[in-house]
Amino acid sequence: MFLNPTITALSSGIASLVPPIPLLATVEAENSPIVLSGVLLSLVVIYIASKLGAEVAIKFDLPPVLGELVAGVIVGVSALHLVVFPESGLSASNSGIMTVLQSINHLSPAALTSVFESQSEVISVLAELGVIVLLFEIGLESDLRQLKEVGVQAVVVACVGVAVPFAAGTGGLMIIFHTAAIPAIFAGAALTATSIGITSKVLSELGRLKSKEGQIIVGAAVIDDVLGIIVLAVVASLAKTGEIDVVNVIYLIVSASVFLLGSILLGGIFNKSFTAVVENLKTRGNIVIPAFIFALFMAFLANAIHLEAILGAFAAGLVLDESDARNELDELVKPIADMVVPIFFVTVGARADLGVLNPTVPDNRAGLLIAAFLIVVAIFGKIVTGWVVFGLPGINRLAIGVGMVPRGEVGLVFAGIGSASGVLDKPLEVSIIIMVILTTFLAPPFLRIAFGDTVEPPATGEPSSEQIV
Repeated sequence: MFLNPTITALSSGIASLVPPIPLLATVEAENSPIVLSGVLLSLVVIYIASKLGAEVAIKFDLPPVLGELVAGVIVGVSALHLVVFPESGLSASNSGIMTVLQSINHLSPAALTSVFESQSEVISVLAELGVIVLLFEIGLESDLRQLKEVGVQAVVVACVGVAVPFAAGTGGLMIIFHTAAIPAIFAGAALTATSIGITSKVLSELGRLKSKEGQIIVGAAVIDDVLGIIVLAVVASLAKTGEIDVVNVIYLIVSASVFLLGSILLGGIFNKSFTAVVENLKTRGNIVIPAFIFALFMAFLANAIHLEAILGAFAAGLVLDESDARNELDELVKPIADMVVPIFFVTVGARADLGVLNPTVPDNRAGLLIAAFLIVVAIFGKIVTGWVVFGLPGINRLAIGVGMVPRGEVGLVFAGIGSASGVLDKPLEVSIIIMVILTTFLAPPFLRIAFGDTVEPPATGEPSSEQIV
């Protein structure tokens, strides 16, 4: 995901919010209150958009997360230009929020640009924190015992879900569209991603997260994420040097496996320590604060060894799901997730530029043809994964396949890195973005169709209907 580039955003964002020291005041420090104003106004827009979008989606019997994504598109680069980011190619003068701040503070063009960049960095960090909290919550809601039961199937689904789109996408681009090898490999790599954040949220809303299908999808998406990191490392190495750094690839495979399996195997020790801490703390937040310390530390560890921070957060949730305080912790985490998770989904939509769908732009036409091919590969390359599940008669294979389809923010990272490295030309870059947009927005409603009626989440401690065999 895009957490690594935003680590520096955290430091600069925090620094911009610290009151300036008079003797050391700089132009940037003088503008720090304006940066804060921009962040606050952006959050107002994001929360209004997320809530309205979710409510509209519910009216049409659609998953609320889809409404949040669409709301993000409306307030983002594709429409109202309220929540926009510098990497979209827009300047501070194109931002509606910056226009408001400029009218109030009469900033110079250079100062306005500085405020715009700092404000965007802070929002990006908050969005990353949102997805970390989301994956921690999803880990808490997942059943580790059942996840272990479907572990083999999840591995098979993940491997097929990476291999088929990658091979079909890379081969098709080289054979049909005569794309050069390295750009074709990069585009094929973008097809391997699965957005665990979006899929997990929809599964939770449908009450299917604890079903066999839901656990296979979540488990496979986590493995997909690990494999995606490895694939991204390989193609990024290709883009920079033309050679694959075998040592780095081996390191990523080993570290990801050791981290995830080690976290699960040591879960009993972590749980005993967590329970002891909770019992000895008597002040407010005695459960939720230690839980988030553990989740954030696990996310930090994952990020520090060049894995995805969300992998650490998910592992923390899985571990604490076995603790004695699990039921109370579930309820305590929800309001926190309600505050930060919408930032993530709205910003994902806000970054999606639907202008690439305009066929009147010459650069977009070639991209639209390639995009049509990539979309077919992206959808069917993941749907086939449902038919490689074995040993589970009566399993909803279509739902498993559809649940693996959305690329979301993960696919956008591939496109962004490819564009920044200069590997992707405009048509191929446009086609990848279109593929990411459509798979992200089509998957939630089709996942609902594949599952049928929504199942109410079971009361605490009660098994869901899908768990009863």
